[in-house]
Amino acid sequence: MLKLITPPTIEPISLSELKAHLRIDGTDEDALLNAIIKTAREHVEAITRRALIQQTWQLILDGWWLSGAILELPMPPLISVESIVYKDSAGTEYTLESNKYLYDATDIGRLMLADGESFPTSELYPMGAVKITFKAGYGTSGDSLPEPIRHAIRLLCGHYYENREAVIIERGANIMQLPMAVDALLAPYRVWGF
Repeated sequence: MLKLITPPTIEPISLSELKAHLRIDGTDEDALLNAIIKTAREHVEAITRRALIQQTWQLILDGWWLSGAILELPMPPLISVESIVYKDSAGTEYTLESNKYLYDATDIGRLMLADGESFPTSELYPMGAVKITFKAGYGTSGDSLPEPIRHAIRLLCGHYYENREAVIIERGANIMQLPMAVDALLAPYRVWGF
């Protein structure tokens, strides 16, 4: 199970950037535009399976992954592993010392035990026994994202602003979907397998 602990504190594009893109001068719809930006970011994160702006997640496992194996963490790019907490059969929580594991914070985060280390041998709680808390995202500002992702967000925002219903039916039967350019812009960044 994957759980969002701390959402991003900013969005990948600013309100002023979106207003410039949409050629909007007034402030009457600022609340709507801010909601549209958040919705577009969440949509892009769902499509790509990536964290865009720094956020904290928790991966909850029922047990340890295979000893000697590498565990790939979801929601790349990984910034850091903050903690690994495990619960014994009595429900007591312990923190695995950070020198007992290694992680690779290149795009897809990878986690493994350090050389010569092994998992604690105590019997684990039957469900949700291991909690891996990690930070993920491209950084703490929208400028840290690849420009194709930022542009896809602007296109989605424009679409959401102009089309306030789920689908549009023109002249009886012409049903329009989200702009195809969004899929093309996001395709290189999509993560498969999580």
